[in-house]
Amino acid sequence: MSRALPKYNQRRVAIIGGAAAVALTGAIVAGTALAGETSKSSGSTTARTLASPGSISCPDVASKLPAIPASAQAEVTRNLTLLQTQIDEANKRLVDTVGQGGPNFVNNAILGPLKDKRVATVNRIATAIGRTAAKPQGLDALAPCALNGAGAAANNGNANANAGGNANAGKGNGNANANAGNGNANAGNNAAAGGNAAVGTISCPDVASKLPAIPATAQAEVTRNLTLLQTQINEANKRLVDTVGQGGPNFVNNAILGPLADKRKSTIDRIAISIGRTAAKPQGLDSLAACTLTK
Repeated sequence: MSRALPKYNQRRVAIIGGAAAVALTGAIVAGTALAGETSKSSGSTTARTLASPGSISCPDVASKLPAIPASAQAEVTRNLTLLQTQIDEANKRLVDTVGQGGPNFVNNAILGPLKDKRVATVNRIATAIGRTAAKPQGLDALAPCALNGAGAAANNGNANANAGGNANAGKGNGNANANAGNGNANAGNNAAAGGNAAVGTISCPDVASKLPAIPATAQAEVTRNLTLLQTQINEANKRLVDTVGQGGPNFVNNAILGPLADKRKSTIDRIAISIGRTAAKPQGLDSLAACTLTK
């Protein structure tokens, strides 16, 4: 027959049982917290791995060109721009396809096609120059690109932009200083932003086609500033869209077109100065600074 425990023993049992329950609860909570931390750490490691697929680095083309005849300038800068676009697209594909394919995926699916595109583009540059001057030789050697493992942002500026866009600036791959000098494509700028028919688009005089022959020593700086002219127009068109309906009747002139003209004047001056260091400094380019709103 069972005998009831004395009261002080009952209290001891209750206390021991409560402590065990608290300890067990603490173990469960701690285990849950640790599990959460492990998962978070693993996720961060994965994110870091996926965020660094490397970047495409290509030989600089603009700095290897001879003096460019004025008649070829527009076509050359257009194709230098295309070289940059090709690199930006390849870097974007590198990020979008990370983890796909086998060990040769990047070479076969990205670097190989990029080389073929660059060969064709570089040949167009040589042909354009060769129409009125000695055709540059050996530019095909600049077509192959390589994969750097340091991360796209470090090599492309971009911008990109990130792809940016890689932009951005793109000093790692060396093509940005020339790549785009597409001030000659101002008609293209206008068309690019002109999808907003109700807002209108900013139209600026073409600069590249008004330049004289550019000395080889000035080519990189000239194309870099022609690229900047294009960037300025793109930014102004974006601001035009973002601020639609704001301000009074003079808002566009005062807040967009005025500042744009000031920026363009400074950029055009830098172009003239860079040419003037080793050749006759072009005159009258300031007249190309002012832009207009086209509906």
